[in-house]
Amino acid sequence: MSKKELTEDNLYQAITQVVQQAQQQVRQVVNQQMVQAYWRIGHLIVEHEQQGRERAEYGKKQLRMLSKRLQADFGKGFGVSNLRNMRQFYLAFPKRDAL
Repeated sequence: MSKKELTEDNLYQAITQVVQQAQQQVRQVVNQQMVQAYWRIGHLIVEHEQQGRERAEYGKKQLRMLSKRLQADFGKGFGVSNLRNMRQFYLAFPKRDAL
C-alpha cells in the first residue's frame, strides 16, 4: 500500500467514526425526547380524567376518540393500548425528575 492510500483510508475511517457517533447521539436524543413526550401525554390524560370524569367513561369512550384522532395525524403509535401505557407510565413516575 502506498502512503496516499493509507492516508485516504485513515481519513475515511475518521469520517465514518464521526458519522456513526453523530447517529448514535441523534438516536439517544430522540429516545430521550420520546420518553419525555410519552410522560407528558400520560400526564395530560390523567389530568383530564381527574376533572370530574369517571375513569371508566373516559377510558372507554374518550380514549378511543382521542386515539383515532391522534392516529390520523401521527400514525399507529397512538392506539388505545399505547395511550393507556402512557397513562400508566405517568402514574408509575409522577415526578418528572424520576425519568
